[in-house]
Amino acid sequence: MRFFVISDSNDTKIGMRLAGIEGVVVRTQQDAAEALTKAMEMEDIAVILMTERLVKLCPELVDELKLNRTRPLIVEIPDRHGGGRAKDSINRYVREAIGIKV
Repeated sequence: MRFFVISDSNDTKIGMRLAGIEGVVVRTQQDAAEALTKAMEMEDIAVILMTERLVKLCPELVDELKLNRTRPLIVEIPDRHGGGRAKDSINRYVREAIGIKV
């Protein structure tokens, strides 16, 4: 099982590649959705790392996949544009999944 990164920045992709994590760079909503869908279908992917900006481009798809699929795990990571709001997205995910405000 391996990690896979979907990024909007070549720098993030290169940094992850140095850590042994392969991935793709996308810039549009359609490309992000296609890359995520393809990665979800890869049998050997356990964790998909996706930058905050790309998650914001297709939040409905990401939320739907997180709620309805057990594998692979989708993790939102900060990037150079990130405001460190990963905690907010986790809170939103928990609130939508089980109806509890954290």
